[in-house]
Amino acid sequence: MAKKDYYDILKIPRNATKDEIKQSYRKLALKYHPDRNQGNPEAEEKFKEASEAYSVLGNDEKRGIYNNYGFDGLNMGGRGFSTSSFFSDSIFSDFEDILGNLFGFGHFSSTRRNKRHGPRKGSDIGIEVDLTLEEAYKGIEKTVPVHREKNCNVCDGTGAESGTSPDVCIQCGGTGSIRRSQGFFSISTTCSMCNGSGSTISHPCKKCNGKGRIEDIKEIKVTFPPGVDNGNRLRITGEGEEGFSGGRPGDLYIIINVKEDDKFKREGNNLIYELNINFSQAVLGDDIKIKTFYGTEKIKIPPEVQNGRIIKLKGKGFKNINGWGKGNLLIIIKVVTSTNISRREKEIYKELREIENKKSKKISAESKNIFN
Repeated sequence: MAKKDYYDILKIPRNATKDEIKQSYRKLALKYHPDRNQGNPEAEEKFKEASEAYSVLGNDEKRGIYNNYGFDGLNMGGRGFSTSSFFSDSIFSDFEDILGNLFGFGHFSSTRRNKRHGPRKGSDIGIEVDLTLEEAYKGIEKTVPVHREKNCNVCDGTGAESGTSPDVCIQCGGTGSIRRSQGFFSISTTCSMCNGSGSTISHPCKKCNGKGRIEDIKEIKVTFPPGVDNGNRLRITGEGEEGFSGGRPGDLYIIINVKEDDKFKREGNNLIYELNINFSQAVLGDDIKIKTFYGTEKIKIPPEVQNGRIIKLKGKGFKNINGWGKGNLLIIIKVVTSTNISRREKEIYKELREIENKKSKKISAESKNIFN
């Protein structure tokens, strides 16, 4: 019987894109998958046809051969491939990407694929560490407790009691998976007896209860560089959870949380300080000392300074953690009205108000003369 055209099988035009090919195949695979149509040979045949069509049209080189030479081109020596063995390693990754998790199977596998057993990297760990604004400004070294898993030191991670060893799983033969034939290829599922480990434990280790892993707390010294900001992340290689079967450990990620300060604020790399002064200081000027993160700073208030004025001290802010230079210390002037003033102070303010009123009248009169 003549074979059906691959484009007709997937119900797509000959100029279909790769995404359109993949979407069409996925839809047909869901519809005709043997697990959904048990005992239905017609559905199995359609699933086989769709898979074969996708194996060709989903591969640029094979699609080109098929477009130019048809089925004969696919079987030409040296140029094509045999449709009876179309499950090559290159196309297999596409099937796994499309169908790998649709029916609860770990992955699709051909008889030529090897399962990977051996060392596995440990999991990464993420923790938050609080810093004060001053600590973020100066930088600091802190000892941080890290809760993590490591291999049991009694059974060395095997989960078996000392003097014994894990047994090969009798259900999967140590592979960690059970293969079921599905038409012309096989589907691999995780072994339910050993949960994919390939082994069972008859005499579990008493310390870890057969898990092979125990919880551990390690004190790690961490250097926080000057200029770190809220939300910054530090990576410490190899300080995550211990690896499996000799695999390398994971990494530790530290998320920085900078707490608010009572006196200072941060905007970018600038350090902000609000300086409250009274009326006389605003009018006459003054020299005021403030305590900063780096020491005592003398601030010169110019005479007749206005409320809200910003005095900039260059290079006194946060260090630029991603490059050179520093931000600035910005002093924001806040003129504060005096409270609980004495009788003498009230008299002086009244005299001042009279002087200001006379001054205002004089300015007003001069303005009228100018306009006249």
